[in-house]
Amino acid sequence: MTTQTTPPQSPDVHAAGGPAGLIGIPERAARALATGGGVLAVVSTFLAWTWTDEFPGDLTFYGYPGGLQVLVLIGGALTALFGLAAHGVKGLGWLTPAGGDAALKLTSLATFATAWYTVLAISFRLGGVVHLEPGGYLVAVVTLAGLLGALALPFERPEPDPIDPEASGGERFRHNAAHGWHVVKASFAAGTPRPLRRLPASLEILVIVGILAVCLLVFTYGIGTEYDELFIGFLITAGFCFAALHKAGLIAHATQVTARHQNITICGAFVAAACFPFTQTDDQYATIGVYILIFATVALGLNIVVGLAGLLDLGYVAFLGVGAYAAALVSGSPSSPFDVHFPFWAAVLVGAAASLIFGVLIGAPTLRLRGDYLAIVTLGFGEIFRIAANNLDGTSGPDLTNGSNGVSSVPDLEILGFDLGVHHVVGGVTIGRFANYFFLMLLITAVVVLVFRRSGDSRIGRAWVAIREDETAALAMGIHGFRVKLIAFAVGATLAGLAGTVQAHVTYTVTPEQYLFAGAIPPNSAFLLAAVVLGGMGTIGGPLIGAALLFLIPNKLQFLGNYQLFAFGLALVLLMRFRPEGLVPNRRRQLEFHEEAAAPDVLSKTGA
Repeated sequence: MTTQTTPPQSPDVHAAGGPAGLIGIPERAARALATGGGVLAVVSTFLAWTWTDEFPGDLTFYGYPGGLQVLVLIGGALTALFGLAAHGVKGLGWLTPAGGDAALKLTSLATFATAWYTVLAISFRLGGVVHLEPGGYLVAVVTLAGLLGALALPFERPEPDPIDPEASGGERFRHNAAHGWHVVKASFAAGTPRPLRRLPASLEILVIVGILAVCLLVFTYGIGTEYDELFIGFLITAGFCFAALHKAGLIAHATQVTARHQNITICGAFVAAACFPFTQTDDQYATIGVYILIFATVALGLNIVVGLAGLLDLGYVAFLGVGAYAAALVSGSPSSPFDVHFPFWAAVLVGAAASLIFGVLIGAPTLRLRGDYLAIVTLGFGEIFRIAANNLDGTSGPDLTNGSNGVSSVPDLEILGFDLGVHHVVGGVTIGRFANYFFLMLLITAVVVLVFRRSGDSRIGRAWVAIREDETAALAMGIHGFRVKLIAFAVGATLAGLAGTVQAHVTYTVTPEQYLFAGAIPPNSAFLLAAVVLGGMGTIGGPLIGAALLFLIPNKLQFLGNYQLFAFGLALVLLMRFRPEGLVPNRRRQLEFHEEAAAPDVLSKTGA
């Protein structure tokens, strides 16, 4: 059921129609209540929320926010800033290029949700609200008041569709429910951001540096959360605050600035990522970082196959396994039947070449298929690879992969005399084993990004996009469809094998069970495809962000036990429902899912 929006109305029409917000509070009082709620939420974080340190984060101190209080402090500060900007305070207009009401509502919701989650967690863990200190009661009251004030802000209400007077009670209920949902969505709608004037190049580069620094800070904080309650609070605050920045128009302005300096942004992003190990005191989170980079690199390779060429590959993780096995067998492992120990560069070439050969061998007879048929064939290849690796143990087949035990004791890499398996001191900072591999994977990821950008902007990249959009039309225009798809398949397989060569040395052991179609631990084919779709097909940043989220969130949600995959799957369903184009969509897909969006003047070759 569709809902039509009324044309702009004059203030007296709003007044005649009653309260314009979701809650009947006068606009001036509502703004003051929302802004004051944010300010008082900040004040409450400097008070004790509980009297005992049994709750994680030690919220017993006065004058020093800790744990979840820091997240409430951030949410309250953003709420206060957006509230002041909406009041027209001089010097804050740049915060709300698309209007501040929607952003104010979302930051108020973020502060309320995080604060009430903390208060309820304290009550349930410690056995009642009697364990709350005055700061806990204060933050609960002021965040609720601030949310009510924000929801009372006026907005342009949609008019309901007419309904048949003879409609049944059920039909009337569905009609009213649909209209109510449209009203709620309209209350959080934002306007179009005003154009961003071009700044001096040096100032725009400083803005990019600031954006990357904030991203590094958020990622470091999220990956370093020490207990479950803090990570859930981080997800709540980060999710709502990012949505608020998007509604305010700041994300759109940041995108414009970075688009003007793409090369500087990409180089700066890798420099920021290289700073990550130096922010850690041990190798614990560098371990997660290197696995995220392996996962992200493979996802970016799959993005060539799925995102650019439009080929649905459900067995892509097998190419990662081929590269890992090939590198492990020639790297001096005692489990290898080959008594050889190649240097790193030679092992990388072997792993990438093996994946390339398998990609061509599998793609040549199957890429004449389309759609679901191709997906079924690639799914079969992934399972055949795993079963074959499991049977090549000298009993069921030739002694090549050591069966289910895998190729074990793969030695650490040594590049130009630099042993990646031992600790090194750089600038007074101790760099551990996983940090060494983190830097190596960062270099490989940079190579994969370069390949993706150059291939996407090339003649073959334009052919991939043409095949993805309409293969029949592309063939009619003279594009050799089979050859173009085979090149995409081979390039994607090679990049996966490149990441597999490093994975073999990082994990020490390569076993068939690491390369499943689906499982609770990535990388597997299902998670890789989800990373591409979740992040945004056809883009560079999309699969990288999607892979980071898909690896980090399950790692942090292990306390859910058997409900982990359920919660994770539910989150994916909701995201695909409300943002089907992905977190970082290209413009083409955004127009496919949101036809009401304005068409751009110019599209790049990949639609990014």
